[in-house]
Amino acid sequence: MKKLDAHAHVGTFGGWANVAITAEELVQQMDACEIEKTVLCSTGSDDNFRTKEAMEAYPHRFWGLVYANPLEGEKSVQEIYDLVQNEVFSGIKLNPLRHAYVADAECLDPIMEAARELHIPVFIHSGHAPYALPWSIALLAERFPDVNIVMIHMGHGHGVYIDAALKMARRYSNLYLEMSGMPMNSKIKEAYETVGSDRIFFGTDAPFHHPTIEMQKVITSGLTEKEIEDVFYNNLQKFMAQYEK
Repeated sequence: MKKLDAHAHVGTFGGWANVAITAEELVQQMDACEIEKTVLCSTGSDDNFRTKEAMEAYPHRFWGLVYANPLEGEKSVQEIYDLVQNEVFSGIKLNPLRHAYVADAECLDPIMEAARELHIPVFIHSGHAPYALPWSIALLAERFPDVNIVMIHMGHGHGVYIDAALKMARRYSNLYLEMSGMPMNSKIKEAYETVGSDRIFFGTDAPFHHPTIEMQKVITSGLTEKEIEDVFYNNLQKFMAQYEK
């Protein structure tokens, strides 16, 4: 079954993670797993050029996200405008955990205002206290109701945070869920049925997880074949079509 991946990286993560993937390796992995196109970002706000290079090397295989750090202020905002307007990037990636800011902090306002003006989505890491909790992301969604926000990992590995991700997404219609790294296959079905059949996306978080691991969670979630096709492909295709240039 063909797939679209809502979350992957290109580059090297040192330290505790010690994982890496090149654009060539990622495309080979995508081909092996029938992943047609991937939402791609780099390893941080200092190497967005890697995403640009991957998009140039493999046209039509990636939607590029600008990895932004709101603590860099105007520099980060200007890079968003440049890469979206001049290099056909399609959205913004935020990681409150990595850069140590709370997900609804006021420092995000210029970035969210840029997203609103440029009509692009924001993909944001979730699932780790104290910075990236679903409740804080929900407050951000409430403050910017006209910006679509994808809650990456939908709470990640903590049961309380997973439950909160679903509850917050049910409350705010501009919140979408991506399921990489979230271990409970039953919550994919619950999200499909209670948040919205078009608001849950398949993702891998490559190179942290192999696609086959993430695929099994969807396949064993209890969804029908048609519903699995929505999670694997149709939902992200519909979502990203709003931002195609």
